[in-house]
Amino acid sequence: METSLQLRSLVKSSGELELSLARVPVPQPAGDEVLVRIEGAPINPSDLGLLLGPVDVAAAKVTGSGDDTVVTFPVPQQFLRALKARLDDSMPVGNEGAGVVVAAGDAPEAQALLGKTVAILGGATYAQHRIAKAGDVLVLPADATPADGASCFVNPLTALSMVEVMRREGHTALIHTAAASNLGQMLNKICIKDGVALVNIVRSQEQADLLRGIGAKYVVDSTAPDFIDALTDAIDETGATLAFDAIGGGKLASQILSAMEVAANRKATVYSRYGSSTYKQVYIYGGLDTRPTELARNFGLSWGVNGWLLTPFLVKIGADAAKLRARVAAELKTTFASHYTAELSLAEVLQPETIAAYARKATGEKYLINPNKGV
Repeated sequence: METSLQLRSLVKSSGELELSLARVPVPQPAGDEVLVRIEGAPINPSDLGLLLGPVDVAAAKVTGSGDDTVVTFPVPQQFLRALKARLDDSMPVGNEGAGVVVAAGDAPEAQALLGKTVAILGGATYAQHRIAKAGDVLVLPADATPADGASCFVNPLTALSMVEVMRREGHTALIHTAAASNLGQMLNKICIKDGVALVNIVRSQEQADLLRGIGAKYVVDSTAPDFIDALTDAIDETGATLAFDAIGGGKLASQILSAMEVAANRKATVYSRYGSSTYKQVYIYGGLDTRPTELARNFGLSWGVNGWLLTPFLVKIGADAAKLRARVAAELKTTFASHYTAELSLAEVLQPETIAAYARKATGEKYLINPNKGV
């Protein structure tokens, strides 16, 4: 029986997280299914939660070598309860990826995809092979490689969905944190092209310069002494009342709401003890800061802070999601181009120094796994 490798993450009830490569049978497609030989799968921040959870990567212990490498980390006891649902369940990892269709079921729509380069979403992409429904894959342009299309779901669709949320909820401008990220750069390109005002919150002058270099107009540095004043002025000028926050913990969401409130009150003609009537919304979609979210409650009573996830939003908008996917395919090498720090084999993903690098989630660094590298 033909087999292939798949990266697995296992949290043991004994208090360890284990990364390893499992050799599994190559699945056989049937009906409207296709078999994709994965040649590119990005490591996104959203993947790291399943891959590494709450472990300290500096505590890694390695046994074996090559495809037989096993990496273990101690899991802090206070996190084991939150991980109860996945204890002792070896889980495949990887939200998205791209590759070539090498086998197909007998349905015409599946047969039509043989030899095509496609992108897929739905998990278990850190593997040499992945089964998918023909209707769920995105056929890439003829000149696109798997590396070009590997990141064409999570970041591009998240960025497009942010603008879609803005329009559907009646806002006219956006605020985005951790804005120099790969996703943030895509969002800037979308907003510039679509004429949407975007306030970018970054964490260094270097990141600010990067965004201004691609045409961003409103960029504020959260480490600068005049951050709050600069943020308020940018909100006042753009009228932004909606923010997407990748940081999550700490005071940033509260600072954004406060700045929105001050900006709204600059235009107020009468005083209200309940604050401005302008509705202010922050969606937290990431957790770069794992501390609790702190709200100062100095921004009136017309506001909201909610979690936000891409997949439920795409389900909510139904058929309109296809329009977003079509735009990604059309602008794959321009608006939605991704650039990678390094391409890793599955075995290289398990090297401690490499784990430390991709676990940093550093701005400007993005890693691509090619499960079939060297095969």
